Amino acid sequence: MRPEKIARINFLAKKSKTVGLTLSEIAEQAALRDEYRAEFRSSLKAQLDRIEFTDKKEDITS
Repeated sequence: MRPEKIARINFLAKKSKTVGLTLSEIAEQAALRDEYRAEFRSSLKAQLDRIEFTDKKEDITS
């Protein structure tokens, strides 16, 4: 995710805690969070797919 989008997520989170958000900002925040979560899950899945388990004899067991 681009740094600008992460900065916007953080800005909206801070604003929601202080002065509150408009309805359009709430919708934007939800969309940005959904996009962030989807990218996070994709990245985590890719990392987990690269893990290989080995037994004591160094045979790959996947």
